Amino acid sequence: MIDKLEMFIALAHTRHFGRAAEECGVTQPTLSAGLKQLEEQLGVMLVWRGTRFRGLTPEGERVLDWARRIVADTRAMREEMRAARQGLTGVLRLAVIPTALSAVTALTTPFRTRNPDVRFRIVSRSSAEIRIMLEDLEADAGVTYLDSEPLGRVRSQPLYRERYMALAPAGGALAGRESLGWAELAALPLALLTPEMQNRRLVSQHMAEAGAEADPVLEANSVITLVTHVVEGGLATVLPAALAKLFARIGDLDAVPLVAPEAEHLIGLVAPERDPATPVVAALMQEARRFAAPAD
Repeated sequence: MIDKLEMFIALAHTRHFGRAAEECGVTQPTLSAGLKQLEEQLGVMLVWRGTRFRGLTPEGERVLDWARRIVADTRAMREEMRAARQGLTGVLRLAVIPTALSAVTALTTPFRTRNPDVRFRIVSRSSAEIRIMLEDLEADAGVTYLDSEPLGRVRSQPLYRERYMALAPAGGALAGRESLGWAELAALPLALLTPEMQNRRLVSQHMAEAGAEADPVLEANSVITLVTHVVEGGLATVLPAALAKLFARIGDLDAVPLVAPEAEHLIGLVAPERDPATPVVAALMQEARRFAAPAD
């Protein structure tokens, strides 16, 4: 039953029989047979069938919710028993918004020191993708915005507040400036994250609040791509303060705070709302609390 539920979750996520079979490490006929057996066991049709995947039936949508809970609880039980025998081991899958990738090392490094047998698999994703990955059991935890958009059914631990700076080639538009208004960004040739990224939506929001429109000459879903075009292409961008200061130190760049408004947003660790949490996620949450605790 658990294997069949995992196949069903994979199909609901990929919306493609072949990709779901590949994700589960089985052949497509094996996956189709498993789903047919699951339907027979439950006495309902789960998937609208055709020459290709056509979606879940209403009953399938309800079963998907149960499947996620059952599979998650089963995995948690297995991990708890393994931790009881061996201590914390395995791979912790962490999905992180692009602007927090540099900051997450302050969380993962001390965690690895305390738990040397745990490995990390870190991927860069948008906040919406992180929410879906947690729902589909593709990620164990995520680092994302806590105060801007719906998070879904998660537990969260605040980490830090993201503040913003403009970054541009040294001696250019930011030379001698102590700050820059959000409205003034509109006069610069901007490189910004793509619209599906929450950071980009926040940048556009704060520019609009200042009476300006975000109209970048370049969009990318990679911070490195943005900074490369600042360094090599003479563009300007907006980054969290920690990242902007880092790139300003290692490159020939100017970084100044953005004001009017002086915006900030809360970044935190999120994990599925599950009780009990898996041992490794519980340990990561504890590390996040240490990370966020004020120094004595």
